[in-house]
Amino acid sequence: MRKLMLAGAALLASGCNTPGLNEEPGRLIGVWGGPHAGIVFQGGLGDVEFDCASGTIDGTVTPGKDGSFMGQGTYRTGTSGPVRVGQFFKSQRATYMGTVVDKTNMTLNVELEDGTHIGPFSLVQNAPPQTTRCL
Repeated sequence: MRKLMLAGAALLASGCNTPGLNEEPGRLIGVWGGPHAGIVFQGGLGDVEFDCASGTIDGTVTPGKDGSFMGQGTYRTGTSGPVRVGQFFKSQRATYMGTVVDKTNMTLNVELEDGTHIGPFSLVQNAPPQTTRCL
């Protein structure tokens, strides 16, 4: 009976995920936040929030062995959160890049298609974004 219980415990433990990672090895998931920015990775995509902008990462983000990552998406100027009827935003393609250290600390930079660079932002896993809403 004891061997059966130990085998069951080992099987359960083998199914546990590393914080910030998913069943797909190395894939970023969950909430990452810090001053002026935050990302929520869910279902292989990322929703990005900034003080006066928002964006998306349109694919799975998997850091390399050195912790560096890159993902393509969009960047929209204007307020994050709900969109009012008749409200328009400038949207453009964006490249999100950075590094993850110790699987819990992220440095994020954004390069927009017009050549503008935004960042760096320091994000921590499981921390809420500390953003200021624009009016």
